[in-house]
Formats: sequence, structure tokens, C-alpha cells
Amino acid sequence: MNTESPASTFGPLLGVVGLGSMGMGAAVTALRRGMRTVGCDPRPEARAAFEQAGGEAVACASGLADCDAVLLLVVNAQQTEDVLFGERGLAPRLRPGAVVIASATVDPALPPRWEARLAESAVLFVDAPVSGGARKAAAGDMTVMASGRPEAMAAADAALTAIAGKVYCLGDRAGIGSTVKLVNQHLAGVHIAAACEAMALGMKAGADPRQLYEVICHSAGMSWMFENRVPHILEGDYTPLSAVDIFVKDLGIVLDAAHGLKFPLPLAAAAHQLYLATSAMGLGSEDDAAVVKFYAKLAGLELPARQQGAA
Repeated sequence: MNTESPASTFGPLLGVVGLGSMGMGAAVTALRRGMRTVGCDPRPEARAAFEQAGGEAVACASGLADCDAVLLLVVNAQQTEDVLFGERGLAPRLRPGAVVIASATVDPALPPRWEARLAESAVLFVDAPVSGGARKAAAGDMTVMASGRPEAMAAADAALTAIAGKVYCLGDRAGIGSTVKLVNQHLAGVHIAAACEAMALGMKAGADPRQLYEVICHSAGMSWMFENRVPHILEGDYTPLSAVDIFVKDLGIVLDAAHGLKFPLPLAAAAHQLYLATSAMGLGSEDDAAVVKFYAKLAGLELPARQQGAA
């Protein structure tokens, strides 16, 4: 957890749309780092939680019209479009020169369209998907994969610095950031599925799962996702830090984009089927490590039980 001391507020007014696991972490981090921040979420409990952290919250994005920068940490492309261009959309309400920072994982073809529509109102746009999950969002350690016109990147700089540990400036047009995020999600999804498959194989063959985890974490087969997700299996805790259905969505986006490029992705397609199968078992809202339950069901494998008193 980032332990910066609270600072006096500074600079532009930031609006954060979507106070979910990532958005709440980003908004609270911005507050902690001294940026004036308003959160937006239709859920009263989310707004109350942000207000308890010291922020101001509104229920509708139209209430962010006075913001200099607006960060969209919503679920998908449809929610992004609704926030910007829907019936009570934000786009026509923002002042000229304000910047929209769009951070949902989306098809890379969409950000250039949003950039062009916002430009009609003289509003700037940065394509800025993020990586790191809820914990890194709360710690201010997210990675941002940003691209956009130089003037948009300059306008977004203070906000991005306030929420992230690392900001990569990847190009001067929208869409490049989402392309890089697409590659990240391809790898992340495949690595989680592979970690679950490998652990199920080892347990079925009689290996002690904790010893197996320890050895692999110090061997060439280790990946960040293996190291991060396998403890969920060992602890029998599938509380969703990132849910199965997130990768049903994200690998679906990866496959659709590749289809448009006529580019084959057999590994991503196989991993996508595993997430779909796990979701079809009724586990779509569980942590993505629950893919191991698909293998356990097939193989008659008993997985580690959740310890009593576990969070």
C-alpha cells in the first residue's frame, strides 16, 4: 500500500466515473496525492464510501461538467459511450480544453472515433487503459498505457500522475494504448488459464499444491499471474479481485480484434473457452482463478478448502 501523507489539494479538478474496485482505488489515490477529485457512480454505497474517504461524489456524469479532466474507469465500451454521448452524456457539457481519459479495455478501433466526436466540442481525449488490479489501484501503482495528441497528453498529465505508478506515452493518436492493452490482456488471460491447468495437473498427479507453488515460483515456469493467482487456489478463496467474466469479455475483445486483422490466436481462443466454460458452471462472478474448478470438476479433483476465519 502506498503510504504517502495527504497533501493539500492542487491543480486541475479531476472527475472519476466508476467507483468500482479500480475506480475507487484511483480516486482515493488521487485524493491522497492532493488532487481535487470528484467521484461518480450510480450506486449510493459507492458514493458513500468515497465520501468517507474525504471526496465529493455525484450520481450522474453530467455532474462533472466543471472538471478539467475526467477519468472513465467503467466496465466496457458501451458504458464509455453512454457516459460520453448518452442522453445525459458528459461530452456536450465539458468546457473546451477539458480532457477525457478513457480507461476501459475496448477494441482499439473505438478510441479514435471517440476522439473525433469529442473534438467537435473542442474536448481533448486520451486513450489510457490501465493494468494492475484493485490492489495496485489502491496503492497508486497502476500502469497506464496512454496515447493521444500531444495537447491531450499534456492536459492529462497531472491526473495520470496522480493515479498511477507508471505512465507509458505510446504515441500521438488514440488507439495505440488500447492496442497495447489488448496484448496485455491476451497474455494475462492465457497465463491465468495455464496456471490453473498446471496446478490442477500437479494436484491430480499427487503433488503437494503448496510445495508445487513454491517450486514453480523459483523456476523457469513462473509467471506473474501464476505467482499472484495460485495463492487464491491454495487458500480456497475465490473472492473476485478480477472475475472470470472479465476475461470472458476481454479475451472476446482480443479475438474480435484479431479476427478483423485476419490474425489467428489459437492460444487465446482456447483460454477464452475455458473462461466461458467456467462461467457456464455458474462461476462467472468468482475470481478468475476459479478456472481451476473447471478442471477439478472434469478430473474429480478435491481443491484446497477455504480456511475458517479467512477474509
